[in-house]
Amino acid sequence: MDLQTLTYIVVGATFALYIGIAFWARAGSTKDFYVAGGGIHPVQNGMATAADWMSAASFISMAGLIALSYGGFGGSVFLMGWTGGYVILAMLLAPYLRKYGKFTVPEFIGDRFYSRSARAVAVICLIICSVTYVIGQMKGVGVAFSRFLEVDYDTGLYVGMTIVFFYAVLGGMKGITYTQIAQYCVLILAYTIPAIFISLQLTGNPLPQLGLGSTLIGTDVYLLDKLDMVVTDLGFKEYTTNVRLSSINMFAYTMSLMIGTAGLPHVIIRFFTVPKVRDARSSAGWALVFIAILYTTAPAVAGMARLNLIDTLSGDDGQGLVIEERPVWFQNWEKTGLLKFEDKNGDGRIQYSADKETNEMVKIDNDIMVLANPEIAKLPNWVIALVAAGGLAAALSTAAGLLLAIASAISHDLMKGIFTPNITEKTELMASRIAMAFAIAVAGYLGLNPPGFAAGTVALAFGLAASSIFPALMMGIFSKIVTKEGAIAGMVSGIGVTLFYVFQHKGIFFIPGTAFLGDTPANWFMGIEPNAFGVVGAIVNFAVAFGVSKVTAAPPQEVQELVEHIRVPVGATAAYDH
Repeated sequence: MDLQTLTYIVVGATFALYIGIAFWARAGSTKDFYVAGGGIHPVQNGMATAADWMSAASFISMAGLIALSYGGFGGSVFLMGWTGGYVILAMLLAPYLRKYGKFTVPEFIGDRFYSRSARAVAVICLIICSVTYVIGQMKGVGVAFSRFLEVDYDTGLYVGMTIVFFYAVLGGMKGITYTQIAQYCVLILAYTIPAIFISLQLTGNPLPQLGLGSTLIGTDVYLLDKLDMVVTDLGFKEYTTNVRLSSINMFAYTMSLMIGTAGLPHVIIRFFTVPKVRDARSSAGWALVFIAILYTTAPAVAGMARLNLIDTLSGDDGQGLVIEERPVWFQNWEKTGLLKFEDKNGDGRIQYSADKETNEMVKIDNDIMVLANPEIAKLPNWVIALVAAGGLAAALSTAAGLLLAIASAISHDLMKGIFTPNITEKTELMASRIAMAFAIAVAGYLGLNPPGFAAGTVALAFGLAASSIFPALMMGIFSKIVTKEGAIAGMVSGIGVTLFYVFQHKGIFFIPGTAFLGDTPANWFMGIEPNAFGVVGAIVNFAVAFGVSKVTAAPPQEVQELVEHIRVPVGATAAYDH
């Protein structure tokens, strides 16, 4: 069976599965819609959380970033940041927020800081973070469809929006949870099966994690040593030791991703779906296990894909790929515009190197590495079709979680919590579904017309969450002295300084005389790139919040008791499990 037909069958079957689950798990109450009824098993929730978390950025982009833009060592910021954030989430946030027992993050912030204004500011921060993130997911849907289903980007995006609409609007968190369990199974198989095949091809080791550190078949040369040699021969920096700009930038980037992960609302609300407090911690642990399967495989995928790509571009004689002999996969990716070459010297071959003057591979998009990897390695068509389904599952699963967080903020926090507190549950459920449909429409529009500062930079969403929501949650749980004025000032200043830094860098507005204008590390604050600036925004948030709290009236006694109740279990184990 040809690849195109097989891809349609595999992708169509997964979509039918998602829609079928949506009809089976329709939400009948606001509790179903917001927290899936609160009865999800920790293992199931861990799997759903992993799917919610492993977005198009994880599935499609991360290995490409490690392979091409950041280098093996420089790319470790994503592995350490995105997995380390779950340790923070499991230990410092998830159990306490589940113990509080409400539906959303802004609801906790509003109650803890005894202020509707604080809740409204939290909603604004949540929407800014989630909308920035969802743009990347919609772009991933469009990219995957345009290549594998041979439709244009816009059509692919519309199809993706329709699928999300069915299972998110119908089922809310309940439908999304069970759909994400299925999506996790699809995406993890799609990611690991090609990696196993390629590891066997190159090293004879079926475990990609071990294959990355093994010798190449028939030689005594280790795979990473070979990769270092071929990239340095082409003029690139050594793959295994290339620092991302500077050590302080790598530290800031890692920390920003870690605390941003712990502060992303669409991940946090997953821990409201389990029955007990101890289940929240358990499901976070399971999520880390399920995520680690992909994240420990990603470095191997990146390294092996880079080696295979260089071998292909070098040609059979090592003098460069003959243009007339370029493989079918190369020509297919050319059609998408994500892969381009220019025969600068007119010799009929493609020379690939780090020298911009002589390099004839003028574009190799990071996002093609995982999707094209099975074709480069000449794997069977069914593996290539499975990868297409996995990429779509990753993008759709995270998009659904983000859209639910946005819809919940609008219907539950703004309408029910602030503007129309007396609406009935039936009306709130209808408002939630309308808000979800509206959020899907907005996300689709932004996917079709992505703003320049957000397109292709999912890390920005983590920086925004790190600088606004994470500090508010930490202070809300672990400090009894932070006041409503302090919390509001902290969130506004944290996200404000981060947006200012990013917008300055992207040239969206210009203020003469600022120290960090420009697109080079020399012009950045302490050499920290904009996508890593969230940790600085978080420090500003903490400092402003505590500073303002010192000069404002202390929180009411009942609020201080609330903090004590959340943080320190009262009575026996039964009370803790309540």
